[in-house]
This record gives sequence, structure tokens and C-alpha cells, in this order.
Amino acid sequence: MTSAGLVAGVRRLGVSGRVVCVHSSLRSFGRVEGGAAAVVDAFLEEGCTILVPSFSWAYLVAPPAGLRPARNAWDYARPRELPPAGTYSPATAEVDRHMGAVPAEVVRRPGRARGGHPLCSFAAVGPAAARVVAGQTPDDVYAPLRALAESDGFLVLLGVDLTSATLLHLAEEAAGRTLFRRWARGADGAIRMVEVGSCSQGFEAFAPLFASHARKARVGASAWVAYPAAAVLTIAIQAIRREPALTHCPDPACARSPADRCSLSARRRSTRRSATARSRPSVRR
Repeated sequence: MTSAGLVAGVRRLGVSGRVVCVHSSLRSFGRVEGGAAAVVDAFLEEGCTILVPSFSWAYLVAPPAGLRPARNAWDYARPRELPPAGTYSPATAEVDRHMGAVPAEVVRRPGRARGGHPLCSFAAVGPAAARVVAGQTPDDVYAPLRALAESDGFLVLLGVDLTSATLLHLAEEAAGRTLFRRWARGADGAIRMVEVGSCSQGFEAFAPLFASHARKARVGASAWVAYPAAAVLTIAIQAIRREPALTHCPDPACARSPADRCSLSARRRSTRRSATARSRPSVRR
């Protein structure tokens, strides 16, 4: 796969000049001249701003007493042994290996922007990078995805399916589902709770609902799919409200499946209305 072939793939998807949230498997391409850098360059050459999840769980710390919410997919009775964790900064280049080669490449790029969430940051490079990630904080993990939808951007899957789509965690939140909490150090060194998503292994159930919006291209050995973010976000929110179990992980033993949170939370609607209100510009009826 050459750089010219990658650029042609971006054009066939019809996402040139747009903000795109990319989830990818570089392995799905076969051999790529230039590797992950060539993939990022292809989107930038077409005027895109490329947004990627750049999670860094190395900054996770154990829950202190007093910051242990119930129904949180964490067994407080069995303490986990965690390595010493420092304090996250958007300037860091730390990113989990399992995020893949393309997010690691974006994080290494000069001039990239990175959000302020210590565990589940998003990073971006391109004309709108700073604007797209600016709203992310420890208490607003999916702000970059709202910015994606508000910008008429696209969710782009390169050789992966919807189980990789973090946009669907935003749909869960906007539908009224309480996010899980984990713990990290703030800039002052104090441990605080931060928002994180649940298991995504049930997300492929949305594929039939999104089918009419899918833009597809075959690029080398890789199947590429692009979805307009605002449109599929609206569909997903409505589907979760209608059928909360739609997102459940098929593994009945999965602790992070939202099975115990599938009833929409009245407490969240009353105390965290801002999370739903923030998403409303992304919802088109």
C-alpha cells in the first residue's frame, strides 16, 4: 500500500477537509510504505483534522477511601496491585501500546493537541486540532467527540468494527447512562475520580442501524467505513433509550458491561443535566 493509495482511499470515503475520529488496525492494511505516518499524512494531505483516542492507563491509581462509588465495576474488597503512577500532562507522549500505531504516531507529531483527561485522553493533529480537544477534562471525557459531531465530522473505521468506536460511549452518556469512575492524580498531586467508559464489545449491534449512513472503501487489504458522527450519534442515543440492553457485552462474566446500569439514571438526569445538554448540538432530528 502506497501513500497515493491511502490518499485515494480518503477521497473515496468523502471525508476530505473534515474532522475525523479514526480507529484503526494498521495490520489490516498489509504492508504500508511509511507505516502509521503515511496513514496520518494521507488524511492531513486531504485537509482533515485527525482525532484519535490516546488512552494512558499507566496513570491509574488505586481508589482511596471516600472515593469509592457503588456499581462501578471495581472490586474494592480485592485491592489491585498497581505500579507507581505519576501525574498526567497533555504534553506527555505516554500512550498505551494496545491503542495501536496510528494514535502513537499522532501523539508524537509536532504541533499535535491532546486533551486533559489523565486516563482516556484524545489527541488530534490538523487545522482544527486545538479546538476539537480543548474541552476535554477529567469530568468531561467525551468532549472531543461532541466537538466531532458539532463539526459535521466523521467516525472512520480502518480495518476495525464498531466495538472500537468510542463515539458510542458518548451516546451512552447522552442517553442518560452513568459513566464508570476511576482514579488518577490531579495537577496538585491529590487523587481524584475521573469519568471513563464501559465495555464496548456489544457495540457491533449498532451496525444494522447505521447501515444507510455507511460510506465504504476497500484500501489494499483493509475495509474502511465512515459514518457521519452527528447522524449515527442521534440514532445510537435513541436506540439505547429504546432498548438499553442493546450495548451489553456478550460475555455474561464481563464486569464492565453496563448490565447493572441499563436503566437510565434519574439521578444522572437531575444532577448531571449538563452532560446531556452539552450533547444536544450534536443531535439532529
